[in-house]
This record gives sequence, structure tokens and C-alpha cells, in this order.
Amino acid sequence: MSLSFDPNTVTIPKGHHIGGQYVDLPGEEIIVLRPSDLQQIGTLTDGGDAAVQRAVDAAKVALKESRWGKIVPRERAAILNRFASLIEQNATYLGQLEALGSSRLVSGTITGDAVRTAGVVRFYAEYCDKIEGIVTATQEDTLSILKHEPYGIVGAIVPWNFPMITAAWKFAPALAAGNAIVMKTSELTPHSLLAMAELAAQAGVPKGLFNVVNGYGHTTGAAIVRHPDIMMISFTGSTQTGAAIMSLAAQSGIKPVTLELGGKSPQLVLADAGDLDMVATRVAAAFMANAGQVCTAGSRLIVEDKIAGALVEKLIERTKAIKAGPTWDETTTYAPIISRKQLDRIDGMVRQTISEGGSVVTGGGVLESRNEGCFFAPTILENVSDDNIGFKDEFFGPVLTVRTFSDLQEGLQLAAHPVYGLAASIHTSDMKKALKAADGIEAGMVWVNQHGRGPEFTYQAGGYKGSGFGKDMGRAGIEAYLRQKAIWVNYA
Repeated sequence: MSLSFDPNTVTIPKGHHIGGQYVDLPGEEIIVLRPSDLQQIGTLTDGGDAAVQRAVDAAKVALKESRWGKIVPRERAAILNRFASLIEQNATYLGQLEALGSSRLVSGTITGDAVRTAGVVRFYAEYCDKIEGIVTATQEDTLSILKHEPYGIVGAIVPWNFPMITAAWKFAPALAAGNAIVMKTSELTPHSLLAMAELAAQAGVPKGLFNVVNGYGHTTGAAIVRHPDIMMISFTGSTQTGAAIMSLAAQSGIKPVTLELGGKSPQLVLADAGDLDMVATRVAAAFMANAGQVCTAGSRLIVEDKIAGALVEKLIERTKAIKAGPTWDETTTYAPIISRKQLDRIDGMVRQTISEGGSVVTGGGVLESRNEGCFFAPTILENVSDDNIGFKDEFFGPVLTVRTFSDLQEGLQLAAHPVYGLAASIHTSDMKKALKAADGIEAGMVWVNQHGRGPEFTYQAGGYKGSGFGKDMGRAGIEAYLRQKAIWVNYA
């Protein structure tokens, strides 16, 4: 069955989703466009303080009336499993919404993103009755207990590049831990998260526990962070915005924050990496997938000089084999950039990189044949020094810089970055070298002979340094939404 669809036939959610229903609230109008052709999808309003306050009020009532954090854990798990089933049943609709308004291709949204979102919900549903405390060693006639409790109301702000799955990394563990949540997705890609909030209500998640408010980061996002009744914040996005959120959270009540931020992830390729065609396919996918709009994108190729020329030639071949096109066409293999503003930013960074001494191997500009949408050519750059903007800053686009080395220690030095430490990959057939390199790279995620997450939900995501702290997914993902209480009992 074909996955392609007519973009004009998809029903678009409208309004904020608060208290289990769609709500229209006044505010500045925001026009939402399709990045594939810049046609309008619909409009929404910037909710700001009023929408966030309404969501918090709904969350308070829901927590009190449902006792969500106190009910039998298996009951909470059963509701979340029903939610996961509804996501699966509506995978086509959710996948079409995701493809319509984001840079995600329909070839991956229905059978990939939607199905994996349901999997995340099921994964955390199974944690509901596995949240355990600890009895610590004490003197005689005393009992020391450490127990986990939900925060109450938590806030989450998610980006536009993987709207559905990134949101699930936050709302699924938050709900499983017994919290209510107020979420804001990007104003560029609001619709799939709104639809999931509706499915949550249909599944029996008490109305008011899962709220989605629309708006800009500096208005609605800031209102979430500073609200005194929102006790914890989780954010995925840029390092600059993450720093602003930390500051605002400290100013408005000292609340914990988890951050997954930007990256300049190296791909370290040794001469013994094996079949160069396979290596080239991995390396190319790492910087071209989703048109490079991935926080963990392998944007820095660091390759042993013995194979550098041959590998770069194979990468050039792969950059020429793309089929750029609309996200709703299943034959499209190369995604658009999310917006004209982002396209111009990438183009400007590439031009500045060149002006500062970098040179273009292939690509280097906007795909002129795709002017109806936002497409940037897969680009490979050389001669990018450590003081060049192309090394220092995140492109968040399909741009790869190339450096060469002659021994592993030199390669590890080139892999280091003064700001970022999100992810890295090592390509070699020598596991001794792989483990040595993994130990030597300062990053929160390191992959060997692949670049990117595997299919398992146990693998946690998060970075070092300017790439953030705290983790999504895995056991750490649910622990982030729990606070620990110490209880001391003297029964002498």
C-alpha cells in the first residue's frame, strides 16, 4: 500500500489542548506553513501566560480528583497501554500530520515515528509498578527509607525536528511517574502533539493531566518555565535557549531542569574501518538524514589520511543520489529545511565558513530547482580550522566538514570540541581501538560502527558540556520526573 497522500485532505487540529479538549484562546496569530512548498497549513494563537495558567489550573484539578500519582500503579499502566494502542491505531493519521508540517518524510513517519512513539509509551507504562525505594543501613531501632514521588505538575518544551517522538520521550515518563504535564511544541510543528493529547484523553488519561499549549518560546515557553506551580522543566533544543531556560528557572523559583542541547558530533573513521562503501553509506546518512536537522548529526568527519580521498569520493556520489521532494511523497529521499528562516541561516553559515578559509567539495548552496520549498544541497567542506564558524557552531543542516589524521591520538584531539559533547561515532574493525577511542571522546553518547540511536528504548540520550545534562529515555528518563524523599523512623 502506498504511503503517499494528498496534503490537502488531512484534518488539522485547531486550538490548544487543555483539560482534555481543544480550546480557542485569544493571542497573536501564528501562520503554520508546509516546509515542502511553503503553503499554509493553518493558524494557531500564541497562548502566553493565559494559556499556561489555564493548563496549570486544569492540571491541579486533574491531579486532585484523579489522584493519578496515588492510584494502583498497574491501573496507571493499563491506561497508558490503551493510549499506546490508540497511537498505533491512528499511526497513519499521526504520520501524515508529522510529514505534512515537519521535515520528516512520510516513508518514515507512519511505520517509524508513530510506531516508535507508541513503543515509548508502552516502555514507560511498564515502569509504573517498578519505581522502587531503598531502605538504607542504620543503627538499631531506626528505619531509614528513601522513596520516589512525582513532582506534581511538570513542563516540557520540544523542538520541531522530531516533534512526535521527542515529545513522547517527555510525556510518557512524566505521566508514568504520576505527574501532570504542560507541553509546548514548536510553533512550526504543533499538530501531531495536539492530536496525541486528544488520543490520551480518549484512552482514559484523566482530562487535565496532558495539556498542550501553542506559542513562541519567548512567550508561551517562558510562561511555562517561570510558572511557580510547574515544579520541573525538560527541554530539547539549542544550547543558547537551554542556557536562557536555566537562568529563567533559577530566577522564578529554583526548579530542576533537564536539557538535551546542540551538538557538533564527530565521526571518527579509521583506515581499518572495513568496506568503504558501507562506511560511506553510514557517514552520509549521519549528516544527510532529515537534511541534517538532527541534534546528533555526524557533522564532522575525521578520517585517517590513508583512506580520506577514497571515502570523500564515495560521499560525493551519495550526495548526488538524493531525490529532494515533498514530505508526503513516499519516493522522496531527501527532506526540506523546516523554514525559510532556517534555510537562510544555514546558507549564511556556509558562506561565512567559506569566507573564513573553508572550501567547498560539493554542494554549498540552496537547491535552486526546489525554490517552492526550503531545500539545501548536501554539502561537504574542507579546510575548516578550529577558529572557523563552521567548526565552532552548529549548522543544523546537511553540512559535513572534513579533517584528516595520521594516528589515533591525533584523531581523538581533532574529535574534541570546546563547547559541545552530545554524541560521537567511531568506525573501525579493531575493538581495542574502538574502546580506547570511546573512552577518550568527551560525549554523552558514543556509537561504534554506526551513527545514531538503535531501536531499543533502554538507551538513554543526553550530552556533556554545552550539549546539556539530564537524560531522556532509559531508566534515567523516568527518574528525571521523580523526586526523592528521605524518611527516618525512630522506633526505640
